[in-house]
Amino acid sequence: MLSFLPRIRVAYDDPAAVAKMAGALAAGFRRLDPEGSREVIVLGIGTDRSTGDSLGPLVGSKLAERGRGPRVLGTLDNPVHATNLLDHLRTLGNSSSRPLVVAVDASLGQRDSIGLITVAEGPLRPGAGVHKELPSVGDLHVTGVVNVAGYMEYMVLQNTRLSLVMRMAERIAAAVLVAWETHYAARPEVAPALLAPQEASC
Repeated sequence: MLSFLPRIRVAYDDPAAVAKMAGALAAGFRRLDPEGSREVIVLGIGTDRSTGDSLGPLVGSKLAERGRGPRVLGTLDNPVHATNLLDHLRTLGNSSSRPLVVAVDASLGQRDSIGLITVAEGPLRPGAGVHKELPSVGDLHVTGVVNVAGYMEYMVLQNTRLSLVMRMAERIAAAVLVAWETHYAARPEVAPALLAPQEASC
């Protein structure tokens, strides 16, 4: 499928960050699921053992705590990471419901890109910033630049500021929820089963 959703990049501390990200995600939902019939799963990729790499699980945990919203795979308690990602992807691939997957992951970049969040259509490549070969995943993806790339990436991730990652996660989770409510929760007659949030398991 060709991508028609414009990629957006926004600073996490932009006062309009949540609105901009929510708008892009809602546009993606409308394009990929115009009838609102697919189950949305937010796949938070990363681990709680590394500050910088905890962005995805933090987003997953914050969404799971909301009591309303899309299903979640990947939280601080049950992270999705390099060693179990393939198992989760097999389960998603075998699902007859064709879930719409929003993949969320941390990334490394230039110093002046730290704090930027990208929302785009199509899959992301988990582990690319630390030179891991993992399968691409996601119908939509959200990535946040948490630190500088290019040298001793694992140590850089370990020494990333938690306050930055937390604030980025808060804004991403808020944007996902707003976008989901805009496209799905406002139409319960279309997809009533989607209104009950839960942490997915594989």
